[in-house]
Amino acid sequence: MFFVNTITDTAFEKVVLFDDVTNTSAAIIPSCGAILHAFTVLHNGTAINIVDGYNSQTDFENCVAEKGFKSCKLSPFACRINNATYQFEGRQYFIEKFLLNGSALHGLIYDAVFSVTKNWANEDGAGVELYYQYKATDNGYPFTYTCKVVYELKKDSALTITTAITNTHHAAIPMQDGWHPYFSFGGSVNELQLLLNSTSMVAFSEALIPTGDLVNYTDFEQLRPIGKTELDNCFVLKTASTGPSCLLKDDNQQIQLEIYADKSYPYLQIYIPPHRNSIAIENLSAPPDAFNNNMGLIVLQPASTIHFTTTYKITSLL
Repeated sequence: MFFVNTITDTAFEKVVLFDDVTNTSAAIIPSCGAILHAFTVLHNGTAINIVDGYNSQTDFENCVAEKGFKSCKLSPFACRINNATYQFEGRQYFIEKFLLNGSALHGLIYDAVFSVTKNWANEDGAGVELYYQYKATDNGYPFTYTCKVVYELKKDSALTITTAITNTHHAAIPMQDGWHPYFSFGGSVNELQLLLNSTSMVAFSEALIPTGDLVNYTDFEQLRPIGKTELDNCFVLKTASTGPSCLLKDDNQQIQLEIYADKSYPYLQIYIPPHRNSIAIENLSAPPDAFNNNMGLIVLQPASTIHFTTTYKITSLL
């Protein structure tokens, strides 16, 4: 059976989706940008949470940027905008919210307070729908839109996340979408194996801004250890494939994470932080600086809605 519970403790108020057949659960924090706080399975008699999250609401509010925007919703742009400046339909705009080395990072709603609009549970799964209305609060993005996020826990420890963006502005708006989760099996990522359903990578400048070129990259076309590989790169996913877009495997514990992106997320950004205790695997609708390079940029018409979907699946190999 599947259940939905709202739990308030000293750290968070969270919505928990639970499958008591597999003892799998997903915890979501509406007041912290609708982030995925935990995705936990019972594996070999031990509960394993594969999401690298925050200690508390205060930790999120004070340290979301310092800790690398873990789990955040990236909207209306993802990753970075070069010099925090872009042009759209003949006008120039300057993003104000969060700048690092001159570039705007990770969108405008990563710390938004979402409201829970409904939840449900039945024999096939449990879900929650969350909602936020962006009201043109940043002068660099003076357009209004709504963001609806639906989490649904399904059988076999699969969690599907769908984002629906609706343009409520009177004219067309530029749009990009993504997620920024960090995953861990409890140890160093050096010991994990990685597979990417990709053979090409977006070429970056030293400032991590796309140059407009693609380069061949096949290091993880087959499953292989991460080792000491350093990654802060954006990969183009193969579209004609039935397998996972990405697979992260812990051979020691015999458990793996599979990520299945639908066609709305054709890019995958991967970042390994210096501590190397977790790895960010980010579904993106377009690569960084899309508002300037137009690679994958969506121009969303008034009253139109677009959906973005990805699925995380935890598989025990025992």
